Amino acid sequence: MKTYKIALLPADGIGPQVIDAALEVLERVSKLSSFGLELTSLPWSCAYYRIHGEMMPQDGIGILSKFDAILLGAVGWPAEVPDSVSLHGLLLPIRKAFSQYVNMRPHRLLPGVEGPLKRSDFDLLCIRENTEGEYSGAGGNVHKGTTDEVAVETSIFTRRGIERILRFGFEQARNRSGRLASVTKSNAQRFSMVLWDEVTRQLADEYGDVSVTSYHVDAIAARMIMAPESLDVIVASNLFGDILTDMGAAIQGGLGFAASANINPDKSVPSMFEPVHGSAPDIAHLGIANPIAAIWSTAMMLDHLGEGDASRKIMTAIEAATAKGIGTAPGRDTTKTITQTIISHID
Repeated sequence: MKTYKIALLPADGIGPQVIDAALEVLERVSKLSSFGLELTSLPWSCAYYRIHGEMMPQDGIGILSKFDAILLGAVGWPAEVPDSVSLHGLLLPIRKAFSQYVNMRPHRLLPGVEGPLKRSDFDLLCIRENTEGEYSGAGGNVHKGTTDEVAVETSIFTRRGIERILRFGFEQARNRSGRLASVTKSNAQRFSMVLWDEVTRQLADEYGDVSVTSYHVDAIAARMIMAPESLDVIVASNLFGDILTDMGAAIQGGLGFAASANINPDKSVPSMFEPVHGSAPDIAHLGIANPIAAIWSTAMMLDHLGEGDASRKIMTAIEAATAKGIGTAPGRDTTKTITQTIISHID
């Protein structure tokens, strides 16, 4: 029997609650499937930072490299640790060290969920470049603290980085509806986005069975609101993808349903799976955090590991629960109620 070694990073706020819920579901589905689990929880978080002065130990990447996958809860406690510290101290180093260059987020309405658009005829897959672009971290400050201070933030776009994320998107589109939207802003960004468009055109010639449309980021943002059913696979840079996927979460009913995967497609290193709702410090003590995004992320993890049947069992159970109205209204159902309802449908 195959046993998967999973690193758990519950982290901050509601993170531990939603990870506990995801683990209940994961352990239940594993008992009905032909794989085992070896789970290791790591305490790296803002609380860890307050004690140690770092978000994870110096050998943190080496520790994580021994696992098959990473399941993360939520990172951030801005009242005590700036978001810039927590992000650059944990999430971004993991994504970059393991070349998790694909951030993949599905956006569709689950049964029983009513989104703000009052429609359910869309099924989007947003693919965001995850390791370079606008979040490369290149830059600095000059004359810091004076009236002449200058801040420089340099975006890094490589042909290799652009090609591999677009190629991943083309492959996903080929397996879905055959439609791909490439997000650009080459009318204003004359170098990085012009290169992005050039690579898009070159790959479009290679993938003749995929229909490709390039959209300026502002235009596709409007289209996601006005005509989301006209889109399927969307590929965007780090910053554009970050913004568009939060819009996607909004139209699918809220961040409680926002699952994500940070993937290295060659599987030589661990990929990381996380809900993207944040740590929500204001409700961390109430027991009402919606665990669906975390459980959905766990299903994505199983699919990545090759356990497609188990992944589908989880998604079928989630959909059966929401179809009954469980977990569809913020704060109405407890974390425990949602989790146990999903488990009952797995059983």
